[in-house]
Amino acid sequence: MSIKIVFAGGGTGGHIYPGLAVADELKKIAEKNNLKIRIYWFGNSSGMDRTLVEKSGSADRFCAIPSGKLRRYFSIKNFFDVFKIIAGIAVSFFRLLFIRPAVVFSKGGFVSVPPCFAARILRIPVFTHECDFTPGLATKINSRFASKILVSYPETVKFLPKNKQSIAVVTGNPVRPVFYEADAQKGRKFLFEGKNADLKKPVLLVLGGSLGAHQLNELVVENLAWLTEHFNVVHQCGSKDANFVPAQTDSYFPYPFIYEQMPDVIACADVILSRAGANTVWESAVEKKPSVLIPLCGNGTRGDQVDNANFFKERGAAFVLTGNEAVFENLRNCLEKLLDKKERDLMSQKMAELASGKRASLKIAELIFKSIGGTIKVTSV
Repeated sequence: MSIKIVFAGGGTGGHIYPGLAVADELKKIAEKNNLKIRIYWFGNSSGMDRTLVEKSGSADRFCAIPSGKLRRYFSIKNFFDVFKIIAGIAVSFFRLLFIRPAVVFSKGGFVSVPPCFAARILRIPVFTHECDFTPGLATKINSRFASKILVSYPETVKFLPKNKQSIAVVTGNPVRPVFYEADAQKGRKFLFEGKNADLKKPVLLVLGGSLGAHQLNELVVENLAWLTEHFNVVHQCGSKDANFVPAQTDSYFPYPFIYEQMPDVIACADVILSRAGANTVWESAVEKKPSVLIPLCGNGTRGDQVDNANFFKERGAAFVLTGNEAVFENLRNCLEKLLDKKERDLMSQKMAELASGKRASLKIAELIFKSIGGTIKVTSV
């Protein structure tokens, strides 16, 4: 007989990759305890969800469900999406009724709400995890149905309803196990083998998330001469801007997207320039990389990246440029400081302190298994 666990979440890589990290840990624990486990992933019927989950191999089956988007602003689409949400609840209900999982684990995003609601109706325990410093709308809704609310930051607990704070557990943010096994030498080989790069220059890795970030891309392209004079610039520009960025040179290496090699690429980087999505900042922390963060802010965002970025800034692990501060003069000042290896080493140590202790994905996997019941052997990493 297999232990069945349903994962719910999607819409962006930020809601998928941490879940995949937990799924990988669950499978390791199951193998160590001679248990059979089947993981079902409930994700968006459109978009990147199926591609990322099936490509990872972490889940045994992907189950597409309809879902409407949870918008914080007026839109006629909100009216039509109500029916998609209702359809998502109905589909989730019957899928859960058939699967009968021991627990539903939510990684957030609008697609996670219908499965969590349906699980509550069926009296299936729900664990929901919030990556960001402040809870998103999906987490606020899912917390009403949850047995446990897992958060990445201790400070996040105070943003939860008072009657839910007692079921909150601080776990940290799950990072895929491959990041703990990253090899900088493999990263350098992937990036520079057969190319005329000056390997004496430090490596600046520019990350804008899975879809890219045009603001970052413009900063890089418009100031490429200065950047390549001082760094080997590795630029994940996103598929949308693949034609916006210039061609590769001896010091500039653009990529629409890096997936499999990303842990090794981050490991070989000296400085990270990125948005402040939860995945990016915690993956950088695991790899102990000093960062310059330009969080997404303004209309269309609830400010979660600003909160994430300020957490790292206040602990001396990153420079942050917010809003009107995100101009090249300020970026250059930050990068000039990080040309000093002593400064990089100091910030690297601060990053390492934030990522110390047992990995979050393992903590969460242990909590899930223990909630199912029985004694299990777990690793001590």
